[in-house]
Amino acid sequence: MEDYNKIIESLGVKFIKARNIRILQPITIKNFYDVENTLLILYNGEVSIGEDRVKVEVGDMLFIPGGKHVTVTYGDPTSSKTVSNEEFMTHRESYWEGNHDPKLIGHLPNSFGYVSFEAKVFDSVNFFNSLDVPPFIIKREDHLANTIDQILAEDMTDLAGKGRIVKIKTEEIVIEVVRYILKNRLFVEQLVTNSTYFKDPRLIDIFAYIKENLGGDLSNKVLANVANVSEDYVGQYFKMLTGINPQDYIEYQRMEAAVGLLRTSKKSIRAIGAEVGYKDTAYFCRRFKMMFGIPAGKMRRRESLMNV
Repeated sequence: MEDYNKIIESLGVKFIKARNIRILQPITIKNFYDVENTLLILYNGEVSIGEDRVKVEVGDMLFIPGGKHVTVTYGDPTSSKTVSNEEFMTHRESYWEGNHDPKLIGHLPNSFGYVSFEAKVFDSVNFFNSLDVPPFIIKREDHLANTIDQILAEDMTDLAGKGRIVKIKTEEIVIEVVRYILKNRLFVEQLVTNSTYFKDPRLIDIFAYIKENLGGDLSNKVLANVANVSEDYVGQYFKMLTGINPQDYIEYQRMEAAVGLLRTSKKSIRAIGAEVGYKDTAYFCRRFKMMFGIPAGKMRRRESLMNV
């Protein structure tokens, strides 16, 4: 347990957004994907996960780690329309309606709430994704449910200190999710295997270097110098500890940074691609579409036109 305490202490948690949604029509999203973690609570109606449509019961929560492709159904699965992630992102207002009145949280028909957040070890590594934690349902955890409600309500206000309270409550839900996993002994093998590399200082140095130099040279030769191992060995070393090769990890980090810039800046797609390490804009756009299922321009359009 001491090891997990150290990992939790090293976690950098960042609130992204919280929304209360009413489902306008049943929809199944194939290969839904986002870079942030999402914790959803079902207030009324139906939500299910996966190809076999495992139901989330009213009052229960669904946790979807960032970086995981998953099929999600909102509403009655027998009458749902199946769409791609791109179709959903482009026309989300046709399927969802946002509530902005805190008094209505939990009282609307066919509704759910969700909180999106980052959780990174040493401010570099996506915690739940790196542990290979799959989407899962959290059963009847009243304290966690109440905390989500508080974040939703607080985020709808303009009261002094709103940001600070939301930040504290978001950190609390991350800890509660970790506690739920440990208490119920979920994903034991993944946790034992994948948490070990958080203790390797050379690997942590590589993570930190990649984060600080996304737009620069991140070849295996450079990473080998950072970790003080041979160029021939660094790829094997990285994959042995993390389960992926370093260049795949680097691309994920670059694309995640690109999503952040698309959501928060007015920089051109060309400039964003160059900033995260892609000199060829066309190649950047192809890789972005392959990873997220939608073009970079539509990701920006979604963020600018829809606030649900």
